[in-house]
Amino acid sequence: MLVAVLGAAALIPVGYVVQVAVEMGWQQLAELVFRPRVGELLVNTVLLVVLGVPLTVVLGVGGAWLVERTALPARRLFAVLLVVPLTIPAFVASYGWASAIPSINGLGGGLLVAVLAYYPLVYLPALAALRGLDPALEESARSLGMGSWAVFVRVVLPQLRLAMLGGGLVVALHLLAEYGAFAFLRFETFTTAIVVAYQSSFAGPNAAALGVVLALLCFVVLLVEATARGRLRYARVGGGSPHPAPRLGLGRATPPVVLALVALAVASSVVPLVSVIRWALVTDAASWAPVVDATVQTLLLAVGGAVAALAVALPAAWLSARYPGRVARTLEGAYYFASSLPAIIVALALVTVTLRVLPGLYQTVATVIAAYVVIFLPRALVSVRAGIAQVPESLEEAARSLGTSPFVAKLRVTGPLLLPSLAAGGALVALGAANELTATLLLAPTGTTTVATGFWAAASAVDYPAAAPYALTLVLLSIPAVALMLAQVKARRTP
Repeated sequence: MLVAVLGAAALIPVGYVVQVAVEMGWQQLAELVFRPRVGELLVNTVLLVVLGVPLTVVLGVGGAWLVERTALPARRLFAVLLVVPLTIPAFVASYGWASAIPSINGLGGGLLVAVLAYYPLVYLPALAALRGLDPALEESARSLGMGSWAVFVRVVLPQLRLAMLGGGLVVALHLLAEYGAFAFLRFETFTTAIVVAYQSSFAGPNAAALGVVLALLCFVVLLVEATARGRLRYARVGGGSPHPAPRLGLGRATPPVVLALVALAVASSVVPLVSVIRWALVTDAASWAPVVDATVQTLLLAVGGAVAALAVALPAAWLSARYPGRVARTLEGAYYFASSLPAIIVALALVTVTLRVLPGLYQTVATVIAAYVVIFLPRALVSVRAGIAQVPESLEEAARSLGTSPFVAKLRVTGPLLLPSLAAGGALVALGAANELTATLLLAPTGTTTVATGFWAAASAVDYPAAAPYALTLVLLSIPAVALMLAQVKARRTP
């Protein structure tokens, strides 16, 4: 019952989209949707996804294969460098590029910044998948006369299908939801247009109609990914070959490959960081003072969001892991579907609900934390569910056989074993909450300044020196969670 209630609450943004469409009626909705302005936004947004996702897949899978399957010089260094962009929020990378090249803008600029910022979201799952593959499959293919390229295309690449589709889905949803990076580059998408419409008409019909279209785009992306994924399974029985996969020599391709990876690292990490550090060095001490207060408020909201997300995820993960079935899958799917909607939709839904039903919660910390839970819940749910699945039920049964109550057995036996998973899930939620911009701008109480909103206030006013301390702080706050993600990937069995 608790999981069902929480699932229904998580679906508030979905209900908001449906309610807006019904309230407006077909005629008014059609007048607001079928106009040239919306057509331009649709073209921009679709091109961004259609071009951006394949580019991130190529970079992510290519980088993972080079690190894991070739005799790449300094491959351990490159393994870390390829994940560094995750420590730099996309809107900070946009700020770095815009301050380095002021003329960068439009679709080209948006693609450049977004692809460089988001390709690690494909790189990490691809890296994990490669480390888990049975090298015997590749050995068998080579024994049949296949060359290295044929083995990669016909044996390895199909096994990476789930990683590519999953990473591509996450990238697509990020592209649909991103506001700061594209607004800074003057590239208009549905999300940037919704924020502008909200600020000008306070959640008026124009913002609501654009929100309906954006929600439909997210649904289409989910449908495409589910269709492409199909019902294929890639699990194997047994541990696979005990021998590590042979690392392929790059031969004459070594210099250009190394140069390409260095160029990728420079473009995705060095350019933004150098811009941030350059502006930070010219700021005076007074510019750093507000950052301290903003950091404290950010940490409080991020920790609050992480704790709340874990509290919501724990019963759902327990039901999914211990009592799998149609009901558990349906309730879990509700969480994922709600979280697939962009932050701007979640924020608009919470604004509407609080104003109409719970006006006392409008622009309060509780509303901000609720938004963080809806947006970042899958990060906690995946980690906690995996942790519960790895704890044998027999341990609790043994404790109960000694006279311990079921609740105490769970608390004293299962609880300590879940701490690593809880910590990992909480860290990932806190990372997302600390870097979240759109929902925080709309929902935060008056006078509340997080590091992200403080950065945006300065950067949008083209006050680059004032924005630099906030940008540097965002990077520093992101490092621990990103290091944790990389450590989890490296902990997988190396073929």
